[in-house]
Amino acid sequence: MQKVALITGGSRGIGAACVKALAREGFQIALHYVQSEEKANKICEEIPDAKTFRFDLSKEESSNALINSVKSHFGRIDVLVNNAGVAIDQVISFAKPEDFTKLMDTNLRPVFLLSKYVSRLMIKQKGGSIINLTSIVAYTGNAGQTMYSATKSAVTGLTKSMALDLAGFGIRCNCVAPGFIATDMTSDLSGDVKDVFLSKIPLKRLGTAEEVAEAVSFLASDKASYITGSTLHVNGGLFTN
Repeated sequence: MQKVALITGGSRGIGAACVKALAREGFQIALHYVQSEEKANKICEEIPDAKTFRFDLSKEESSNALINSVKSHFGRIDVLVNNAGVAIDQVISFAKPEDFTKLMDTNLRPVFLLSKYVSRLMIKQKGGSIINLTSIVAYTGNAGQTMYSATKSAVTGLTKSMALDLAGFGIRCNCVAPGFIATDMTSDLSGDVKDVFLSKIPLKRLGTAEEVAEAVSFLASDKASYITGSTLHVNGGLFTN
């Protein structure tokens, strides 16, 4: 029986790399996206039997609807990768409460709701894997990212407790915490800012989305069958734990 992986925010960046990595491992792919329809469709054209699902996960009812839609199409979900998220950078003194609400509604609430609904399905299937993308700043903090760091720290705590809730049902829950990765967001940084980052990274380079995706692929596989409640750090040595 071919296993099914649902990846949120799968149309670009780390999400798209996760889609491709899991497809290479033989998973059927359910690619969730919100805005990048053309990119989502293009990725799925290259992957046999992959299907796109468009839902705005900031709306509470969308999480259950997404899980039900994937279940209806594929019949099962074996892996959930909670990758979708946004970053809003503001110094705490000038942070806007409405932006904090947006970050919570995008970065944290859908992770809780999707995990809640998919866990019911995985319990019936007697197994599964939930992988949540967090961030190095959940562990180190970062100037100007108070609100973003808070949501990612919350995802880490949520994952650890979920792992304890669900271990008895054969469901593993883990995090992958990227450091500074070469994506659309980091491509906008000036050369001077990048040089500052690189000077602090022991491996002296930015990571790639593909390297993060390989960590996700590992945690999704049976090779990680005895790993739950853990965080896999992918940061070039910038933070060690």
